[in-house]
Amino acid sequence: MNNGECNGGCGSDSACEGCGSNPQKQDFRRPTHERNDIKKVIGVISGKGGVGKSLVASLLAVALRRKGHKVGILDADITGPSVPRMFGVHKPAMQAEDGLYPQKTHNDISVMSINLLLEDEETPVIWRGPLIGDVVRQFWTDVVWGELDFLILDMPPGTGDVPLTVFQTIELDGVILVTSPQELVNMVVKKAYNMARTMEVPVLGVVENMSYYECEGCGKRVDLFGESRLDAVAAEMGVRALARIPLDPALSALGDAGRLEAANVDALADAVEMMENL
Repeated sequence: MNNGECNGGCGSDSACEGCGSNPQKQDFRRPTHERNDIKKVIGVISGKGGVGKSLVASLLAVALRRKGHKVGILDADITGPSVPRMFGVHKPAMQAEDGLYPQKTHNDISVMSINLLLEDEETPVIWRGPLIGDVVRQFWTDVVWGELDFLILDMPPGTGDVPLTVFQTIELDGVILVTSPQELVNMVVKKAYNMARTMEVPVLGVVENMSYYECEGCGKRVDLFGESRLDAVAAEMGVRALARIPLDPALSALGDAGRLEAANVDALADAVEMMENL
């Protein structure tokens, strides 16, 4: 490269000042493991942390499995993995000559997470972005998922390295956005929506978590985090409003106990039907 000029072969994952190349215009997609037959790949994303994205991704996997589908969940949140804990999966992933094998939940959902590769699940992952991106790519290319009807990707929050790696590396059938009633969250989730659109990934709809609390005694609904804006937010982005998930202490307790597969997933019926009809 001379005088700021580029021959277009820089191969950078980020925009190049010399040639003006844009990463979303190049094809970085990688094939999955040769033994895999994955019919649909769905990402679950949010603009910020703390909205229950991992919970929604896991509940979608539970709901799909209950309908008889073969389901896997890839925990792409490398620095904040929580999926194995919610399913009560603690045994390490199995390494074989032909690849890495995920662990199974009680109801036969395949799970892969960085926590299944650590000696201690509480060990922090203190890595820079490129290394984290490499691990996510390997979860796609080196893991033997086998035959799946759905692979759910629990993405890290934000619009940084890992979401970009996923959007570039994996051919997604679409993404589902997760938000909560707060106005600030709705503003930030639109960043994730705009990133997906920029990367030409279909946005399938929006799920609002912690939408309300229903009093066990009187049945009254209380808007703890403000009135739901799901319909308005979905309309602004031109996507479907898929579900309102209540704030439920029993649901949190099931996740903490590793028994999420016993959770009520009725609220996600429309989202599951949409995914089945893709």
